[in-house]
Amino acid sequence: MARDITDYLAMSRQLGASDLHLSVGAPPAVRLNGVLQPLEEYNLDAEMTKDLVYSVLSETQRAQLEKDWDVDFAVQLEGVGRFRGNAHFSKGRVEGAFRHVPNEIPDLPSLGHTPVVSELAMSRSGLLLVTGLAGMGKTATLAAMAKKIISERSCVVVSIEDPIEYLFDHSFGIIKQRQVGIDSKSFGSALRSALRQDPDVILVSEMRDLETISTALTAAETGHLVISTLHSIDAPKALDRIIDAFPADQQSQIRSQIANCLIGICSQRLLPRADAPGRVLATEILRCNAAVRSVIREGRNERLIGLMQIGAKDGMHTVDDSLAHLLVNGHISYDEAMANAREKEHVQNILQNHLAAQDAAEKKRR
Repeated sequence: MARDITDYLAMSRQLGASDLHLSVGAPPAVRLNGVLQPLEEYNLDAEMTKDLVYSVLSETQRAQLEKDWDVDFAVQLEGVGRFRGNAHFSKGRVEGAFRHVPNEIPDLPSLGHTPVVSELAMSRSGLLLVTGLAGMGKTATLAAMAKKIISERSCVVVSIEDPIEYLFDHSFGIIKQRQVGIDSKSFGSALRSALRQDPDVILVSEMRDLETISTALTAAETGHLVISTLHSIDAPKALDRIIDAFPADQQSQIRSQIANCLIGICSQRLLPRADAPGRVLATEILRCNAAVRSVIREGRNERLIGLMQIGAKDGMHTVDDSLAHLLVNGHISYDEAMANAREKEHVQNILQNHLAAQDAAEKKRR
């Protein structure tokens, strides 16, 4: 018996998968703990795939897909859950990807974040970035930050999303969730409009273009807290990406702007656990202090890694420090740590020191 899209999304939830993929010439597949797993023994053809994807699109979304060749959307299925979807063309044929959005908005500690991330989220003004590659949990972190803010501050939060994923109640403050394509024409126009909506906090689901980046910097400089995500593998490269978005003759000015308004960067990646099913969070935290601001202003971003290594008192750490912590506590494998390390020798040294300390403690007990 042929299954419909509700069946496949329900199957993905029953398995605990994060994503469902519908592609021509392949079976419907889910991503479970980072690994793809087929749901059927047969491959989907072009007509089957299109029918499955189109069944959850409105007429407006279908028209946008056929005009722009891809469309982001959200879908809520009774008894199954909420999903963020992307419909797109591949080799001229419609395909789709769906990511589950939990009903319960997570807390920052439950995601694996250190206390400094909560401190950064409670800042009153400036720019806070959450970075990482696709599928690394940036949206969940952004939602957890928003949850903390509106549960503890009497404030107005304006979120600009494409699409809206987590659904918020107003709680202690007021939150206005605006979806690009429905509530606003673009990220840039929504962000400019947000400045006239008496916001204390502006959440931008992704800084995608020059206009959005430029307006976000201005908003952060003028007394608002701006929190956004950026596709970047680590903290220094996030800064490089922002600066490189501007023409060369403006980059000195932009470095000065960033140095003035940046609060911090939380870069993250999800890794397969070695001690249990699932994935665990590794992070890199850059927190702006006088030394960090000076380095950014002077364009010496290569020195940021060293400042993070010595910035523990400010809550900073590198991804290598995080990997080493996960490794010595048995949460990830040695191979996983090495595959993700920036400086493998640094992680190896921490592991060796940990093992030596264990040996010394064992000898002392004897």
